[in-house]
Amino acid sequence: MRTPTAFPTGRTLISVAAVSAALLATVATSAAVAQEPPTQVSAPALSGQTEAAPGALAERLIVGYKSGAAEASSNRAAEADATAKGKETGENVDFQRRLGTGAALVGLGDARSTTEVADVIAEFRADPQVSYVVPDRLNTPQADPNDTEYAKQWDLFESTAGMNVPAAWPTSTGSGVTVAVIDTGYVTHSDLAANIVAGYDFITDTAVSVDGDGRDSNPADPGDYYAANECGTGIGASNSSWHGTHVAGTIAAATNNSKGIAGIAYGAKISPLRVLGKCGGYDSDIIDAITWASGGTVSGVPANGNIAKVINMSLGGDGACTSATQSAITAAVNRGTTVVVAAGNDNDNVANHSPGNCNNVISVAATNRAGAKASYSNYGSLVDISAPGGQTSTGTANGIYSTLNSGTKTPSTESYAYYQGTSMATPHIAGLVALMKSANSSLTPAQIESAVKTNARALPGSCSGGCGAGLADAAKTVQAVSGSGGTTTGATFSSTAAVSVPDAGSAVESSIAVNGRSGNASSALQVGVDITHTFRGDLVLDLVAPDGSTYRLKAASTSDSADDVKATYTVDASSETANGTWKLRVQDTAAQDTGTLNSWKLTF
Repeated sequence: MRTPTAFPTGRTLISVAAVSAALLATVATSAAVAQEPPTQVSAPALSGQTEAAPGALAERLIVGYKSGAAEASSNRAAEADATAKGKETGENVDFQRRLGTGAALVGLGDARSTTEVADVIAEFRADPQVSYVVPDRLNTPQADPNDTEYAKQWDLFESTAGMNVPAAWPTSTGSGVTVAVIDTGYVTHSDLAANIVAGYDFITDTAVSVDGDGRDSNPADPGDYYAANECGTGIGASNSSWHGTHVAGTIAAATNNSKGIAGIAYGAKISPLRVLGKCGGYDSDIIDAITWASGGTVSGVPANGNIAKVINMSLGGDGACTSATQSAITAAVNRGTTVVVAAGNDNDNVANHSPGNCNNVISVAATNRAGAKASYSNYGSLVDISAPGGQTSTGTANGIYSTLNSGTKTPSTESYAYYQGTSMATPHIAGLVALMKSANSSLTPAQIESAVKTNARALPGSCSGGCGAGLADAAKTVQAVSGSGGTTTGATFSSTAAVSVPDAGSAVESSIAVNGRSGNASSALQVGVDITHTFRGDLVLDLVAPDGSTYRLKAASTSDSADDVKATYTVDASSETANGTWKLRVQDTAAQDTGTLNSWKLTF
């Protein structure tokens, strides 16, 4: 983004960020094939056999017993054996179920290191009645999208500084979510067309719109080129940027269509809202676009039939966030729309640049292909998160590759190109938000922001001045909010002190003291529970926060006659202070069955 420039008539506009770039990335994929470890292996040598997936520690083991062993056919014997192995290793090992092959699925409880898991494996392998023991490995689809330019999209898949997007797709593709791209509009592109829905042209000034009219229902981008000095003395000429189309492609380009690129949320729809034209765009038009996109009413503009749950604003200028802009953003968020904005390209503190310094937004800094802050990116305490924005000074293909048009002034043939900027980083987060909202439609903007931050990983490279919570991780974030197995980057706190649950008696409680955390708990707090009980339908479970607030985890049910409660519950605890004493409250509400709370844990 360039800083605001003086229009020839003295008017101040917010200008487009469009710096092209280039280079090619290659991607190698491999499929992991589960195999049993050799017969004699020491615990240290098992480190490669303790993972459910690369970098993810196994939570369960598959144990095959020799025919004739009691554990091969008796669940009670298998459970007793797991308990015994746990006592030998000091871990909470438990029998979970019998597989169709007759093998036993064994949980590893709170084992949180390679050594701990390896110790349990070694204990099983030392048992002459055990035929084999292997981790319960996680398998994922191994097919990459068939889009012909996908290999150039390092920002999606590279392990160093990519955003881990492909691993999120089995859970969500953004279906059912509309993203409003408040930008230069949209120039027709066949790799985007299937995901474009009606938008609007909000530019009122014909000198800016250069399409011959004011506001109308046609958000087509006619080009935003200008001659030298046309946008202010000393400002050189610029070709048309087709900026909004590049942004839209990153978010939701059609995918698996045997052409072009893959969009992050390729199941989502894009509503293009045109606010930027020749030399930039006015706050007033942007404010109306924010309002309309989120379902608000704008005088003279028909009601929006494609209300957006995500707004992308890859635009900005100098100065504080004005009350007028902040009012529009706050109202949009109150209507349930998440607003994602670029931090800016001035290598300056974002506090000096709007709307990246506004409240109630997700402010996005840009990283390069090494995972460090891009040299141009703004920074500071108001940055919420970082995402790939590219840096073409180190090679054109180190930019962000997306949909474009070859026309230098007016539209010509569709094309693709590398750009760089926080303008390119922002749609990565907007696409991620679409994936999240599709996976869990009840998420509020505050919960979304919290989950994006909580599930980020540390920047692989350096950042001076503040780059938010780190580099966004799409798969981890989507899994966390969908309850499909995601975890957070925070620590796990647990209690392994057994507590008897009296039959048809008063509630009992187990406490966990949480310390060393900052701020509030996660919007996707994971509560793991291990209870032995002969009729779990009798049980009522509540999580009690440090301030006494309660969250119902499980209600009683006369129709649930199964044994035991071994489950992980997801709680929106974002309004609760993380540090303090948390409690699990358990009550048996009916007679004839007793049980024990064996352990429970909180993962922040």
